[in-house]
Amino acid sequence: MNKPDTTPPANFLRQIVKADVESGKHDKIVTRFPPEPNGYLHIGHAKSICLNFGLAQEFGGECNLRFDDTNPAKEEQEYIDAIKADVEWLGFQWAGEIHYASDYFDQLHAWAIELIKAGKAYVDDLSPEQAREYRGTLTEPGKNSPFRDRSVEENLDLFARMTAGEFPDGARALRAKIDMAAPNMNLRDPILYRIRHAHHHQTGDKWCVYPSYDFTHGQSDAIEGVTHSICTLEFEDHRPLYEWFINNLPVPATPRQYEFARLNLNYTVTSKRKLKQLVDEGHVDGWDDPRMSTLSAFRRRGYTAASIRNFCERIGVTRSDGVVDMGVLEFSIREDLDANAPRAMCVLRPLKVTITNYPEGQTEQLELPRHPKEDIGVRVLPFSRELYIDRDDFMIDPPKGYKRLEPGGEVRLRGSYVIRADEAITDADGNIFELKCSYDPDTLGKNPEGRKVKGVIHWVPADESVECEVRLYDRLFRAPNPDKGEEGGTFLDNINPESLVVLKGCRAEPSLAQATAEDRFQFEREGYFCIDSKDSRPEAPVFNRTVTLRDSWGG
Repeated sequence: MNKPDTTPPANFLRQIVKADVESGKHDKIVTRFPPEPNGYLHIGHAKSICLNFGLAQEFGGECNLRFDDTNPAKEEQEYIDAIKADVEWLGFQWAGEIHYASDYFDQLHAWAIELIKAGKAYVDDLSPEQAREYRGTLTEPGKNSPFRDRSVEENLDLFARMTAGEFPDGARALRAKIDMAAPNMNLRDPILYRIRHAHHHQTGDKWCVYPSYDFTHGQSDAIEGVTHSICTLEFEDHRPLYEWFINNLPVPATPRQYEFARLNLNYTVTSKRKLKQLVDEGHVDGWDDPRMSTLSAFRRRGYTAASIRNFCERIGVTRSDGVVDMGVLEFSIREDLDANAPRAMCVLRPLKVTITNYPEGQTEQLELPRHPKEDIGVRVLPFSRELYIDRDDFMIDPPKGYKRLEPGGEVRLRGSYVIRADEAITDADGNIFELKCSYDPDTLGKNPEGRKVKGVIHWVPADESVECEVRLYDRLFRAPNPDKGEEGGTFLDNINPESLVVLKGCRAEPSLAQATAEDRFQFEREGYFCIDSKDSRPEAPVFNRTVTLRDSWGG
């Protein structure tokens, strides 16, 4: 895969905000990030977070965190807590207290009554199925509900009885009276309130009616003094409705909605419904399973907040839908970890090596740099008679071009001596379980003149290494577009059966015994890894592979 262009693309929203600041249109720029608390945030949300908080920071403004909590049946405190943690982890802080759309339920309800009194809203008795039929299609206008011309007095009475909980769920709805023949279907008498006898995580059992997202969103922006309401392109057709509410209600401010293209990343799904299905059906181990596209999962896997911010800046902000290659995200991760992650050695598939000519009982403390370019100190590796190398680093009959250990061949142990393979010890089935090797004491950190060594391999001491579990995570889906399942199938058909390989009995160098949750390392020759924040224990560490050293999927 070619190295991505690192020049930040143009950001048309930045230009809009800049022009508004320079013209003095607003005293202060106010943006908001308004997630629905019905699931965990995913990589697509990261783009919106970076955009909304980033613009506010750049222009000396504020960004609110507001939970659009209008659907209590699907909302949970767990999601609220996770969303707050993700925003803070990405490096952003919201202005003031956290906002909830439910903070404004009293005001929204009062405004709904004002619309009824103005003859611009009515209580509709059509069932959801009938309402869909009356709505029409993209090519055919809708038709008026038979309940559209109720009197103001009757509508006020029915809405009060709806609010009091007199009717069952779905029996009635409050709708705006706009235009059932409007080309934009969002203007065809949209729903303002539905009956829902549901307990709300913020308001308890106070309400039996809940406002729609469309009725809530723009008015919440206005109450909070938002200047730039930034949404993804699927809300473009909702903008006329957003503006209709703003123009027909005595709101304290007039925010403007702008749309940008959402982030579509191949080899992933970002639908909350599908992510929840993966969790509920046990295809993954929770919302923070490191194979998921959620920010919690990326964090657990070892992605850094800086790399995600850099990725979001790199892909830019446009109004053109497209698909970003997963390789661009992985490049951003490698770029950050290559510069910042300490180096270490871990043998994933241990093969014991005995250095037959090394004195028994002797140990040398070898110092290796923690990073090849940055001065962040050294780590100490004990070198003694017994050690482990990776099983793949020895072959009895290697192919041409093999640059590791073979019978009679020599390699250098990283930061240590040159060793020669003298004898392979096998069990009754012919499986190699130990190598007898000899070392050259004159080769510590150097090659004697005229001496050629095929390669360098990693190793750990046998006695003082740390036994650990290593989880090799890969992409959860094997197809670039997971939604295109096999004929008659679903996205689940494209789950990659090799997305997780668990290796037990691995051996890590002693310095890793002190690693704590989310510490990241480059395991030399193996990839970038981090301590698992959920399952790892000091006595039994678990390392997750964050990303390989190079792209293994590119063409």
